[in-house]
Amino acid sequence: MNSPESLLSRAARWLTFGSAAAILFSIAVSQILLALAFAALLASGEKLRLPRIKWPLALFMLGTLISLAFSGEPGAGLPQVRKFYVFLELLVVYSTLRDLKIVRWLFLTWAGIGGLTAIRGFVQFVSKMRQAGEFGLGSYTALVGERITGFTSNWNTYAAEEMFALLMVGAFLLFAPRGRRTWVWILCALLTGMAVLLAWTRGVWIATAVAAVYLAWRRRPWLVVFVPLAVALAFFASPAAMRARFTSIYSPTSADSNQFRIVVWRTGLRMIESHPLLGVGPEGVARHFDEYVPADFPRPLPEGYYGHLHNIYLHYAAERGIPTMLALVWMLVQIGVDFWRGLRALPPGPSLRRFLLNGGIAVLLATMVEGVVELNLGDSEVLTMFLVVAACGYLALDKDGIVEADAAAARP
Repeated sequence: MNSPESLLSRAARWLTFGSAAAILFSIAVSQILLALAFAALLASGEKLRLPRIKWPLALFMLGTLISLAFSGEPGAGLPQVRKFYVFLELLVVYSTLRDLKIVRWLFLTWAGIGGLTAIRGFVQFVSKMRQAGEFGLGSYTALVGERITGFTSNWNTYAAEEMFALLMVGAFLLFAPRGRRTWVWILCALLTGMAVLLAWTRGVWIATAVAAVYLAWRRRPWLVVFVPLAVALAFFASPAAMRARFTSIYSPTSADSNQFRIVVWRTGLRMIESHPLLGVGPEGVARHFDEYVPADFPRPLPEGYYGHLHNIYLHYAAERGIPTMLALVWMLVQIGVDFWRGLRALPPGPSLRRFLLNGGIAVLLATMVEGVVELNLGDSEVLTMFLVVAACGYLALDKDGIVEADAAAARP
């Protein structure tokens, strides 16, 4: 960083902070601030930095462009090229947030906004239950089809955002230096945890549980036993409709999406068999879906959304080809390996670096697990938050130009 720091450098840093924080309540605000942050960063003359995942990310983007060029419908796939804009978040966060005190406050801001959006979600949940007429099984179908969304327009987006905020504040409480306001962050964690539960998104439930097991194991291995206990408590303390949603994971009702996912996954496999190298082209899954539905599925198909394959691995392989999907997997695995190696090199005891790396691995695990049943990284809001976490984890690994908080400053 330049010394003394220029006005444009400070502007780029705080615009980046604003973009990364605003994604929890407005994608429009976040992306406007992202454009301003990038412009200020360029004008400041500061070094543009990318973490080492730039190579698999570049291959993923190149594979997308090649698939688009050979798809025969390049104009139809341009929305996926425009989505490359979101990846600027990785660049601006890694280039400007070089002070771990600021990074810490970014994730505590996530916790605060997550708590506020959780309250909005509670109000929505109660309203929907009242509209359904009861807190029993009669409300189940209504809630499956119209779940809470917080400040977003989609319940999957809302659930994933709250999950990321929850995992990062949980990692903070477990691995960062203790502070005087710990009770505030515990309250935020409880609120966001309740929001994840009431969001009724089963893939997020499973992903959160897997990530929670990791965080508990990293803090104290014996804490792992409390994760299934918490799940059991949530199940037995829930109203009948909530318990039915839990059991639908393995025993679905006609209102659930289990069978519909079988349809999209098998259809995706047929697309991959026909186009293994380049896929059917960006945005091609929705356009060509009916051509690849297996003939043994009776019509009409089960109710559900057929615009994508509800699985990041199948979807990107079917849409852009197996090599491009493997570039994405390479990026995800690289993040996990780098963060794990970084953790093993840290001295014992709480630290901001330990918090960021453990939180990063938890978010990575949750993303990869939920990605089995949802196209989560195809959602710009979820992708933005994932890139912020990844960039901050790499900041924790970077010793060059990073400002570390001292013991006093590390107590929010």
